[in-house]
Amino acid sequence: MAALAEGPITDVTIEDRVLVADGLDVASAHARPDGLPRAGVVLHPDVGGLRPLFTDLARRLATHGLAVWVVEPFAAQPAALSAGVEARLGAIRDLDDDRQLAILSAAADRLVVEDDVARVGVLGFCMGGHYVFKAATTDRFDTAVAFYGMLRTPEGWAGPGHRIEPLAAASTMVPTLAVFGTVDPWTPAADIAALRAAWADRADCEIAEFADADHGFVHDPDRPAHRAADAAEAWRRALAFLAD
Repeated sequence: MAALAEGPITDVTIEDRVLVADGLDVASAHARPDGLPRAGVVLHPDVGGLRPLFTDLARRLATHGLAVWVVEPFAAQPAALSAGVEARLGAIRDLDDDRQLAILSAAADRLVVEDDVARVGVLGFCMGGHYVFKAATTDRFDTAVAFYGMLRTPEGWAGPGHRIEPLAAASTMVPTLAVFGTVDPWTPAADIAALRAAWADRADCEIAEFADADHGFVHDPDRPAHRAADAAEAWRRALAFLAD
């Protein structure tokens, strides 16, 4: 996770946890900095789910003074847990917004109880960014940061459990930072323009567009789409948004 430089706090604990949410045992991890955290963050992975890439990201976020709880998004679909990315993409249509938001909310509750934080944000990438937009329409989170989250439910994901359309609900979101690349086919320019219009009177919501950046340019340095300088700037803005 070279794009997110480690912060000043060197004493960080991280452990695997099981989060009980909506009747499910949800695989997760909890990272905490030494001392009182500045804020809490619930981290929603991309479609690949909970894996070392994201536990390391949780740890790195904790070095910046944030308590972090990262969850497995396919906890309700055991068959998808051991499946590849293509199968997981196909399983998204069977996810249920109420259940996914219950998982995120339960993680936020644990941060409040275990880390004594007064503010909790939600952060996610790709599919996780899509669910961050949905979570931002609830009153459980104080802030939200969505990295290249889909603003409209993709056609292949549309299922009966997908009841929240981010663009339609944009005006109701908590203070949100939306990070996009200008050549990302998952977030076309027309959708970003529509979000900008919906937030025209929202000084507490921001859009950060990075020219010529494609989908996934921030969170995984091993991806061909990764852009180190843009990723570093996106992280600078995200950390300020979550912790200030």
